[in-house]
Amino acid sequence: MCGIVGVLGDHEAAPILVEALKRLEYRGYDSAGIATVNAGRLDRRRAVGKLVNLSDLLVHDPLPGKSGIGHTRWATHGAPSVTNAHPHRAGRVAVVHNGIIENFRELREDLAAKGIGHDTDTDTETVALLAEHYLDQGLAPRDAAEQTLARLTGAYALCLLFEGEDDLIIAARRGSPLAIGHGEGEMFVGSDAIALAPLTDRITYLEEGDWAVITRGGAEIRDAGGRIANRPVKLIHLDIGQVDKAGHKHFMAKEIAEQPTVLTDTLAHYLRGDVITLPEPGLDFTGIERLTLVACGTAFYACLTAKYWFEQIAGLPVDVDVASEFRYREPPIGPGTVALFVSQSGETADTLAALRYCAGKAEKIVSVVNVAESSIARESDLILPIHAGPEIGVASTKAFSCQLTVLALLALEAARVRGRIDDAAFAEKRTALQALPGLMNQALAIGERVEGLSRRLAEARDILFLGRGAMYPLALEGALKLKEISYIHAEAYASGELKHGPIALVDKHVPVIVMAPTDPLFDKSVSNMQEVLARGGKVLLVTDRNGAETAGTGVWETLVLPAADPFIAPILYALPAQLLAYHTAVAKGTDVDQPRNLAKSVTVE
Repeated sequence: MCGIVGVLGDHEAAPILVEALKRLEYRGYDSAGIATVNAGRLDRRRAVGKLVNLSDLLVHDPLPGKSGIGHTRWATHGAPSVTNAHPHRAGRVAVVHNGIIENFRELREDLAAKGIGHDTDTDTETVALLAEHYLDQGLAPRDAAEQTLARLTGAYALCLLFEGEDDLIIAARRGSPLAIGHGEGEMFVGSDAIALAPLTDRITYLEEGDWAVITRGGAEIRDAGGRIANRPVKLIHLDIGQVDKAGHKHFMAKEIAEQPTVLTDTLAHYLRGDVITLPEPGLDFTGIERLTLVACGTAFYACLTAKYWFEQIAGLPVDVDVASEFRYREPPIGPGTVALFVSQSGETADTLAALRYCAGKAEKIVSVVNVAESSIARESDLILPIHAGPEIGVASTKAFSCQLTVLALLALEAARVRGRIDDAAFAEKRTALQALPGLMNQALAIGERVEGLSRRLAEARDILFLGRGAMYPLALEGALKLKEISYIHAEAYASGELKHGPIALVDKHVPVIVMAPTDPLFDKSVSNMQEVLARGGKVLLVTDRNGAETAGTGVWETLVLPAADPFIAPILYALPAQLLAYHTAVAKGTDVDQPRNLAKSVTVE
């Protein structure tokens, strides 16, 4: 959600800022802008829509200067417009901001009482107005920024640029990530390491409440209490090739195709010979009485899937919660409860807030994340990285598969430690997991057939997904993917719930996608499918060869996947769900990688 970049460099800042913002497009945005200081003069350019509009503007109206800040905005307060686009400016101050200033109305009223009005609908403008007010009081830019930050309530990552100061950026974070990049006589700021990767491999991550005075000579970082904070400089190893399309039409297509490779990496990290190895300090499952799994969106469906594994295989009771509702329910967290949080970015605001609710109550805080330096990771007792690599497409694909794989490994280890499976059963399931990358690679072969089917799915206004057992969360994930990028209304139900209401929606115009591998629930899934067929429904059956041969006649179409152990089937069947959504969206001509109204990392409630 939104993207920030900043540069104090030796070269013209505008092209560097625009290129860095392009690497942040995956976060979602509806407008963009940059501001620079040139010969002491502060100026800015802003445009609505894609970054190409800003680039075109800069061709016709260049913005010189070797110091600057930039932003891609995802609207919160105020509709997408040039007026509401960042950077916001008040006199000698320009500001870019991710997050929400919760007390902006109070601050705006206070400023209005002093005769200072506002021009935009945004909360961010108030930050610029406040800083300019303190400059008017005679404060230096650094002091004006400090006084401004002291009055802000909410979640933010901020960069402030000042007229007359071509060697100064003030950066601050509270509840939204921000990193400082160190160059040779240059300094950079970015929402994440991806933005900075081509510019430097030396990164300092600001901690919660930090603010920094950045010059070309370095960064002076202070914590929330105003004390000097010695945050470490870390070397990042990010192959910039990981953030281009590598010949694919879309990032989503590339990331779907990468799944055999990234799953191999994930398994190699946790499976050492015949043993599942967890990072230090590990997890003692013998003393755990209950797991609480919390996440949002696709990660929530990974948790729902894992509930089946933990309860069926490990005999461990599991609660699963949507992060945005979790803490408002005020659930009691008793001794012996491990709270586990799943987030691709590790910055999801609702998930982070839920984690903080559990801190001090749960026996241990565990995070399953893709970004080891994220806020959720840093505030956890145990970090379980998924090793998916950068995921640029807004709709999660390879991160979801890797989340499932890590959770499956964790459930299998819990079952072993708790004595719920013997050595032979453990070896069987471990072998099934090791076979997963190869099965994924085979399953990618259905892509061409899915493309043809999806042209017909694209004509539908409504689509239903059905699944039983651990395939029910996969049906939910399939429906979500389709909604996210094709904008077709889709719903998912546990197959057995069909006759309790949803079957009323079935007719020849509503395709019904049934996820049904050959497993102990297959016959029941087929019975539910027959109920759809009996009412003239169009069934797309996703199954294996044995399922296709025994399901009977009457289905509209069948997608055949390789046969797989039921333990890993939910991970394998994520792939057809992703391909169906992807090709349907392509057929409809939607923006696959950056679907409307969505952001990759939701850092505000």
